[in-house]
Amino acid sequence: MPHPLISRLHDPEFRGFASDNYSGVLPEVLEALAIVNGGHQRAYGADVYTEALGDLVRAQFGDAASVYPVFNGTGANIVSLDLVTPRWGAVVCARTAHINVDECGAPEKIAGLKLLPVDTEDGKLTPESVEQVAWGFGDEHHAQPAVVSITQSTELGTLYTVEEIRALADQAHALGMRLHLDGARLFIGAAALGVSLRDPTTDAGVDILSLGGTKHGLMGAEAVVVLEPGILDHPQRALFVRKLDAQLNSKMRFSSAQLLTILTDDLWRRGSEHAIAMARRLADAVRDVEGVRLTREPEANAVFAVLPAEVTARLQERYPFYVWDEATGEVRWMCSFDTTEHDIDAFAAALREELAA
Repeated sequence: MPHPLISRLHDPEFRGFASDNYSGVLPEVLEALAIVNGGHQRAYGADVYTEALGDLVRAQFGDAASVYPVFNGTGANIVSLDLVTPRWGAVVCARTAHINVDECGAPEKIAGLKLLPVDTEDGKLTPESVEQVAWGFGDEHHAQPAVVSITQSTELGTLYTVEEIRALADQAHALGMRLHLDGARLFIGAAALGVSLRDPTTDAGVDILSLGGTKHGLMGAEAVVVLEPGILDHPQRALFVRKLDAQLNSKMRFSSAQLLTILTDDLWRRGSEHAIAMARRLADAVRDVEGVRLTREPEANAVFAVLPAEVTARLQERYPFYVWDEATGEVRWMCSFDTTEHDIDAFAAALREELAA
């Protein structure tokens, strides 16, 4: 029986297209949380579930990998970059990167680093674009480029190939820099490429990873994964930095259990493949509708399109989604592990109705 103070305040059958953060929690994760809830376990990561997570992460990402659960994606990025950037260091990123646009200056304010944003056409850095800002080494008047940060999949819904990541890693390492991967949607990216989690990370030369879970059906569970231990100047640096950056969870067993669940038996792949398939179904449903222009073919679980502004405003009253570019009228529609074919068909029908109106 539900607690008498709690009643359902929303329609559980309604789903929109604003963000994969809007989705619920995987049923398997809810079951796991119930299982680990009984009794007491040591706090702050000294529990048996966090220990098991470490073993599983090493199996997935390599024997040298270590994992540090944190509260949220911004926290994962801050801790990751703080671990590998000196006080005088700078981070090269795409201008559209989440760390540059959507984290309210937190990486700069909390980690004390400088971002060096680069313009891109598709949200992806290239060795040529990194060269534009990765200079001034040894100049005391110039923030020292220390890290290249990329996102998989990108904020524009595009994907780096494994070869493209390797090229950026080789360049960064040749310059004495590190490569950070913001993997808020790494599961989506790996599923779309049809590769393992290790292929576009450890084996491609990534040094440190922000591993996302919330966008994939977890309840506020993210992690920092150190793939190359040689990047840390102290064996406990990750523990201290996580605490300093206010990302140490006392009841960590609940975060670790969720990550354990999604990493077991390729649960992450099944949910991601479904979200990708739904994005492609949505693109196919609207591509020939007069008044709609897809701005790029979906590579992951995002669909970008341009609509008349008045249609967007009316449609948003029926389904939540975001305007991506106010100047052009471009919008973004996100699909999730729980998006259904009915959701897609109903949304496409609503779009046609508003265009006809």
